[in-house]
Amino acid sequence: MLLYNVTVTIDLDAHQDWLQWMQNTHLPDVMATGLFVSYRMCRLLGHEHEGSEIYTMQYLVRDMAQLRRYMEEFAPDLQRQHQQRYEGKYAAFRTVMELIDSNEGLS
Repeated sequence: MLLYNVTVTIDLDAHQDWLQWMQNTHLPDVMATGLFVSYRMCRLLGHEHEGSEIYTMQYLVRDMAQLRRYMEEFAPDLQRQHQQRYEGKYAAFRTVMELIDSNEGLS
């Protein structure tokens, strides 16, 4: 299993709209691809970026083949929607991690 992690720093003036859009539109759209097992959205506490909030979205994916499929078939359009809606209001970076151990129930 892999974790596809997206970290987003979002300006405070766009924060509330962004959070609602992520929860009501973007995250459901990502999960609707059928390529991820689950997701987790987290907010960083105590960071040093005044005027912004920082979130991570962690998507659990079975293998690199499914992640590549997501990146090729779905990510460009989903990322474009995010960029068009919040251009100049955010910064994002993506990482991929191998899940070594977990006490979460995985099927």
